[in-house]
Order: sequence, then C-alpha cells, then structure tokens
Amino acid sequence: MFSVRTLVAVVAIACAALVGLLLGDLRYPAVAAKLIASTAFIALAVRSGAMASTYGRLILLGLVFSWFGDMFLTGRSQLAFLAGLSAFLLAHVAYVSAFIRHGYGRVWIYSAAVPVTALAIAIFVWLEPHTPANLMIPVRAYIAVISLMVIFAFGTRGRGGSILIIIGATLFFLSDLSVAALRLVQTDYPTYVIGLPLYYAGQVCLALSVSHSRSH
Repeated sequence: MFSVRTLVAVVAIACAALVGLLLGDLRYPAVAAKLIASTAFIALAVRSGAMASTYGRLILLGLVFSWFGDMFLTGRSQLAFLAGLSAFLLAHVAYVSAFIRHGYGRVWIYSAAVPVTALAIAIFVWLEPHTPANLMIPVRAYIAVISLMVIFAFGTRGRGGSILIIIGATLFFLSDLSVAALRLVQTDYPTYVIGLPLYYAGQVCLALSVSHSRSH
C-alpha cells in the first residue's frame, strides 16, 4: 500500500498536470489527471485511518461524493454542472456531519458565523445576476451548506479539532469561488489555475485530519 507521503505527492503531481493540461486544452488527458488526483485523496483518507472512527468515515463519504462531483464537472453542459453541484452539496453535508460528530465549541461557532455569513451573502449578490433561473435554488442551497461547513469546521477547534480541519474547509470554500467564476460568471481568466490547487490542498487536509480524530 502506498504511504501517506506518496499519496500526497500523487495528488500534488496530478493536480499540477491537470492545470497544465487544461491550459493546453488537452481535455481527455486532463480528465484522467483529475480522476487520478481525486482517487488519490480518497486513498489518502483510508491510509490515514478513516475507517477507524465515525468522523473518519463521514470525511471519507464526503471525499467519495467529491470524487463524483469532480467526474460530473468534467462535462460542459448545464446538466453536468447541476449533477456536480449536487454531488458536492452532499459532500459538504457529509463534512458538516463529521464536524458535528467530532464536537464543537459554541463560542467558536458564533465567532465564525458572522464573517462567514456576511461573505456568503456577498457571494450570492455577486453570483445572482449570472445564475440561470433553474439553477438559482441549487446555487443558494450550495452556498448555505458550504458556509455551514466552514462555520462548523471552525467550531471543532473548541473541542480540540485539528487545524487541518479549518485549513481544509477554508481552502475548499475558496476553491468554489473559482468554480463559480468560471462556470457562472464566465471570467476570461482561467480561475482553475488557482482554484484547483486550493481544492486539492483542502481535500488533502481534510483527508489527513482523520488521523487526528480517531477517538470520535
């Protein structure tokens, strides 16, 4: 079985290859690189002991949903985008469940809720003019769930949660902004150059966090 370091390296190398292939407009090799990177973060969670705790199993479930989200988002249609959005929404539900299972401190929850909610509202205002009517409800639901994910990630610090949880959740949140900019706002700049490294780094952090939470 591959070591933790090897699997982290596989994610990093595949992510770098993915960005390069996308810049070169090599779609099918890019799909392969993407699925290799995503499969590696699932293997990383298992190798880190995900099956040893309820927290770990819920994180693993979130990573599996993320894998499907990544696969769906290789498509370019609105249906593929909606399928990917739904898969990632389920991933965030799994992550929120994991953080609640871990335990959280209310002071940390309240401290994070105000800035995260304000940022979520700002993001919705930014996206609303660019969001098709049939995607409005899914996009709103997604913004709400990912915001809860970040809030509860901060909350775990009140119960001794690993800093990897906060870093992972925050990086994932930021990476979603790049997806929104690319798919909904349709910016000229290839936001995946920043978004994909943030996304995979976030998933790696969440996968590694299971080794610090085996008692939950």
